[in-house]
Amino acid sequence: MTAQFVITRRIQFSETDLAGIVHFSNFYIYMEQAEHEFFRSHGLSIMQQQPDGSYIGWPRVSATCSFTAPIYFEDLLEVRMNVSRIGVKSLTMEFEFWRDETKIAHGRLKTACCHFVHGEQMKSIAIPAEYLEKIVEADSAPAESS
Repeated sequence: MTAQFVITRRIQFSETDLAGIVHFSNFYIYMEQAEHEFFRSHGLSIMQQQPDGSYIGWPRVSATCSFTAPIYFEDLLEVRMNVSRIGVKSLTMEFEFWRDETKIAHGRLKTACCHFVHGEQMKSIAIPAEYLEKIVEADSAPAESS
């Protein structure tokens, strides 16, 4: 499992319902934002163009999120992410959402590494060495923040 990666964000009014509580659907966006920042922090992208014009990308295989406490407009939300499993063709990431000492939710994303060629059906592929090296390298790096 990689070292924990952390991002912090302030809850925006547009993310809340009439009670000022974050709508559950936003947690899936927060997971994706943390995932993107994690990849960027290692010089990668979840949609990376290749020299031949094709792309390597990471479509979702599954996504879940369970909630334990509400979070409100203007609160600071800390999103803690770990890569919990590196498969041959997939990554599984675990997320915890915190406001100070209160755990708000926990989620999981499973993504598949795929090759995209314009006009063709995407194909799952083994995770390229360039990605594996940088993701595994994160094990020995200190936790990142943004």
